[in-house]
Amino acid sequence: MEIRVYYEDTDCGGVVYYANYLRYFERARTEYLESRGRSVAQLMEEGTVFVVVHAEVHYHAPARYGDCLVVETEVVERGAASLTFRHVVREKRSGRLIVTGSTRLAATDGAGKVKRLDKDTVAALQS
Repeated sequence: MEIRVYYEDTDCGGVVYYANYLRYFERARTEYLESRGRSVAQLMEEGTVFVVVHAEVHYHAPARYGDCLVVETEVVERGAASLTFRHVVREKRSGRLIVTGSTRLAATDGAGKVKRLDKDTVAALQS
C-alpha cells in the first residue's frame, strides 16, 4: 500500500510524526483484509471487532513531507482469537527502510469479550 506524506503528517521539522506510523499500520491492515475479501465494516456487521492488544514500532530513518511510502503488511501469526501483523515501511523511490513493526489484534464480540476467528476470516487469510 502506498501513502503520500502530507504536511499534516509531519512535525515542525517536516519529519513524519512518530505516532502516525501506527495510523499507517492501521490503514495497511484494513487494505490487507479488504484485498482478501474481508472488510472491517463487514466483520463488524457480523459481530467481530478487532482491538489492538500490542504494538511495536522500530524507527530506522526519517520520512519527510512529500515522500511516498510503501507499507508492506503480512500476517505472521494466527491464534484462535488473534492475528499478528508485520509491517515494513520503505520510501518508494529509494527503497530506504523507514520503519518496521508489528501489531497483535484480538477478535472481540464488540462488547470486549474475546471470540474465536470465524472460518471465513481464517480461510481469507490463508488465500
